[in-house]
Parts: sequence; structure tokens; C-alpha cells
Amino acid sequence: MNTTLSPVLFISALRWAATAAAMLAAGCANTPPTASAGASDTAASAAAAGSTTTTLPPPRPAGSSTAGQARTFSTQLATYTSVSFDAVPGWARDDFSESWPAFLGSCKVLTGRGAEWKDVCARALRVDSKNNSAIRAFFEQEFSAYQIRDDDRKPDGVVTGYFEPEIPGSRQYAAPFIYPVYGQPEDMLFADARKLPAGSGTVAAKVEGRNVVVQTGLSTRDMGAPGLYALDLSAITRDTLDRKVRLRIEGKQLLPYYTREEIETKGAPNAKVLAFVSSATALYEMQIQGSGRIKLANGDIIRVAYAEQNGQPFRPTLAQAANGKPRSPVKVRGSSIELQLDDGDEDDDVGGPATGTIRTRGFTLAQPTASGAVLVPGRRTAGPVVGSGIKDPSYVFFKESPSPSGGPVGAFGVPLSAGRSIAVDPRSTPLGYPVFVSTRAPGTGAPMQRLTIAQDTGGAIRGAVRADYFFGNGQQAANNARRMKERGQLWILLPRGLAVATAAVSSAIRTRGGPAGAGLPQCLVPTEGVCVDD
Repeated sequence: MNTTLSPVLFISALRWAATAAAMLAAGCANTPPTASAGASDTAASAAAAGSTTTTLPPPRPAGSSTAGQARTFSTQLATYTSVSFDAVPGWARDDFSESWPAFLGSCKVLTGRGAEWKDVCARALRVDSKNNSAIRAFFEQEFSAYQIRDDDRKPDGVVTGYFEPEIPGSRQYAAPFIYPVYGQPEDMLFADARKLPAGSGTVAAKVEGRNVVVQTGLSTRDMGAPGLYALDLSAITRDTLDRKVRLRIEGKQLLPYYTREEIETKGAPNAKVLAFVSSATALYEMQIQGSGRIKLANGDIIRVAYAEQNGQPFRPTLAQAANGKPRSPVKVRGSSIELQLDDGDEDDDVGGPATGTIRTRGFTLAQPTASGAVLVPGRRTAGPVVGSGIKDPSYVFFKESPSPSGGPVGAFGVPLSAGRSIAVDPRSTPLGYPVFVSTRAPGTGAPMQRLTIAQDTGGAIRGAVRADYFFGNGQQAANNARRMKERGQLWILLPRGLAVATAAVSSAIRTRGGPAGAGLPQCLVPTEGVCVDD
């Protein structure tokens, strides 16, 4: 057979080869580091042990912002850099079977978040839940690991702990049980901050159900019309993670929802009282923890979980050191407060009545100097209504949890697993995602390196490299959680092919508090109701 090419075909073949070579080179330049031979051997041994072979998603175009393709990308608060799994400290030593139930719990929600998660979670059901090698291989095959750094490119952050407190209480109002545990108020309204006009003027708005809708084309002269209210934009906090503004009606005005002091001194007539407790500070700690158990005199337990918040910023009263500075270094960004690295000598100071402090989620708070009765609608108070003395304007409302056993339900909507669930800042770490944490155990300082699942958040959890271990319930869990404040690093696991932050990181210098240049998203993965980009 004659194999000689015509000149035209020969030139076409050369062009095709050159194009293919260029595409191959571009793909190599944008492909993240692969796992080393050690990781590959782990996967091979897992396959031999009976794990199901995983089919990887088709590759995306080189350079696109997809997990497994992009080497690095950024949001407003974080930078993510691809690493191989054996570059993650402690990865090969972890017992992944301990985190597997928490991951499968997340899959119940994540399957509704797109094709990538639906496919990954479907394949997870075929993995032997007791085979540690098979589970490790699954994560290595299905995910890409990215180290999280803050906006200064620093890899170190703060790892704290929390727990499910148990406090005595009663269904009935009678001393000493005089502090109400409120459910979500029925008069709380919501406005979408993304739909509010810019500026600080006053606009006309209507109330549709629980939603506040600004009426365009109307002015304050139209406020006399039925169903219209005045909304003063200057009083609005817009930078909540979920972009929801919490409001209430007073006359013809829409105002921010009540502060803690207003709730305690004026009451919350439109909120159901779930129970009464005897300590305002214990209730405050339960609000910061986000869940808890109320033990009645007959031994029954009322389990409560986070329902809503009043929309006011978290502003705790920090205990002062001998030099007059706060014992918990913090940084304020807009309406949020971030706990800073400390490396101090507070490891054994867990707080308590004797010390005049409350140690919770890494913060050392000052107990109120004076605490008295609060107003409860429909109840006659014993003594003057002076309030709890807690100055933090934020206030958490609860709901009764139907789950009598297992962990409390976190912000992701699934029960938390002691030692394997963490609370995160959802701007930089989406809820439901696997996160490998490297830190030290409280008290002993021994390395604590394990795969966790991001299943919770909270007003006290802010910052890119920020994790809060859930230690469970009971006295030992409380001691560990109160003592936990360590330096740590985080690696998020992203399903291969998942679309992430759309803007690639540039070589420009990033300044504290934000990136150099505009256009970076706030959220790694925007999710309605958790973290929403403008």
C-alpha cells in the first residue's frame, strides 16, 4: 500500500501535531501535583482489598477554575493551593473509618448540590465502610486537596473546640428558673440585602408574609398608603453571610430586630418560650455553642438546636489581662469578629465562676458584674427588671430537636459527630465538605491530625483558616472544648471537576482585609442561606 502523503495532507498533519503538542503542554502546565507513589500504592492496595474502582469525571479545559485542574485560586478572604495527599501531614496515619459516617451524613444533603456531588456520593455507597484503606483510596481518587491560606497567604490559623452543654431547667416559670429559652419570634421579618438600594436613605417597602420587599418608584411621601412602611437603610447591616436582614415592624417603620438588651428588658411577646433556666451566663454559653440540653427535675431532657439569630453582630465582652489588653486577641472586620492566634499561657484556664470568666470557643469572656431578672411576657417578675448584664447585642433563638440520641443537629442540618465534625466559616469552607485538620490536642499538645467534615458554623467562627472541633457532650467534652485553642492548618477536599471560585489568583500584592483588585468572590461555593455572593 502506498503510504506517501500528498503535500497538502502532510502540511495538515504537521499543523495537527503542533496543535496537539501545544494543548498537551498547556494541560501539563495547569495540572495540579499528582499524588506520589505512596498514595498510588495505597489506592492499589485498597482496590486489591475489594474497594470499587472509581471512574474519574472527564477533565475540564486547562486553566478553568475547577477542582483538580486549577493549581491555585482565591476568594476575598482565602487562597487555595493544590497539594498531593502525601504532602498533608498525618494523612496516611488517620483512621478514615471514624469520619466515614459523618461524610455519608453530609452526602444526604450534598446530593442535591449538583452532578459532581451526586456522582461522588453514589460511588461512596459502594465503599466498604470498615475498610480504612478503601476509604482513603476513595478520597484520593474522587477529590483534590487544597491547602487554605488567609488573605496574607499565611497557612496557620486558630483551632478551637465546642460541645453540647447541659444545664438545669424547667417548663414552668418559678425561681430560680427565671431566664427564658426563646424559640424563633413570629414577628421577625427578612429582607434580601442584595435587593436593597445602595446608600443610606429611607425607602418605601411592603411586607409579604415574612419578607420585606422594597417598592421602587415610591418615595417617603407615599408612606401613608396602606401596607407601606419606611425602611431606613442607614440602620441596616448588609454584610451577613446569608445576606438576610432581620427586621421588625414598629408603627409605620421597619426597624432592625431587637438587641439582647431590648429582648431582656422589653420581652419577646411573639416568641414561644421553650423552657426556663436558672443561669443567664449558662444560657449565653449555650447560645454561643449553638445547641444544648436542658435537664428537667424529673430527669427528662429537652434538646434544643439553633433556629435563628436577631441579626445583631456578635460582640462579646472580652476578659482583660493584667496589662489591660483583651485576653483573647481579636480582629474586627465589618460586623464580624475574628479570633486571632495567641500562643499564650491560658491553656489551663478554662474559666468559671471562681475566675470571673467564661472560656468558650476560644474566647475568654468576662462574666457580667451584675445580673438580675429579665422581662418575660405574661409572667410577674420577682424584683426589678435589670437584665442579665451581658452586653453582647446578638441573641440566638432555639428550636426543640426531635433527636433524642446522637449528636446535636448543626447548621448543615445533619447530626454532628464527636471528634469528626467541625464548625467553619462558610465563606472559605463550604458546609458539608471534607476538611483535613492538623493541630495539637488540648492539654497534652500531642499532634491531632484527622479528616473532619464541615457541618456547622457560628457567629464566633470567622476567618479563612478557622476550625472549631465538636467534642460531644459531657464533662470531659466540656473541659476539652474550653481548653482547646491551638495553632492549626486546614486542607479542603474538593470533588474533581467541581466549579469553584471563578477568579484565579494574580501575582498582585494582597492587602490585609481584602484582595488587590476587584472581582474576587466572597464565597468559595455560594450556597443560598449559608454564604451568598452579591
